[in-house]
Amino acid sequence: MQKRTTTTYSQFTLKGNNLVLRDFREKDLPTYAKWLEPGHEWQNFDGPYYRQTLPAINPRLEKRKLMIESNSFPEPRMQVVIADINTDTLIGEANCYWNSAEIFWMSMGIDIFNSSLWGKGYGREALTLWIQYLFDAHPKLARLGLETWSGNHGMIKLALRLGFKEEARIRKARIVNGERYDALTFGLLREEWK
Repeated sequence: MQKRTTTTYSQFTLKGNNLVLRDFREKDLPTYAKWLEPGHEWQNFDGPYYRQTLPAINPRLEKRKLMIESNSFPEPRMQVVIADINTDTLIGEANCYWNSAEIFWMSMGIDIFNSSLWGKGYGREALTLWIQYLFDAHPKLARLGLETWSGNHGMIKLALRLGFKEEARIRKARIVNGERYDALTFGLLREEWK
């Protein structure tokens, strides 16, 4: 089983053309809190069957604040900010989680919070940087997974463009606004990553 450690590290930064993946900073917390509040468009696509509640926001913020204050981010990183490269403003986040650490089975995803940035290449750039980082940081990973639902057309198109293959479709497993949708799992093998 791969062990995840938490220790003090210098700031994590991955630069792209239009954005940067980096650690959370104190200045991000008010913006992050705003985007976590219920009612934002991005929440209609990222797990809308798990509705965000106001009471759940403070524990998430406190966790980030503690990591920032103690400079104790997990290594390798499990969640990072997606920020505009010019303004350094938080525009989203990238995360990953173990489906089964014993066999190095990991899934990951991204969110671009501001819908005015959708369709402009930010998601593709962020996901590309994050995939490369995860494969580099976890040499034993044979694959990366990405889970979504059949109503999230943007993520489905992006996953397929980047080489992910649909590996599972659990029919009518998700309920969004009273309608049933399929739960989808995509996978990308290390050797398929270009």
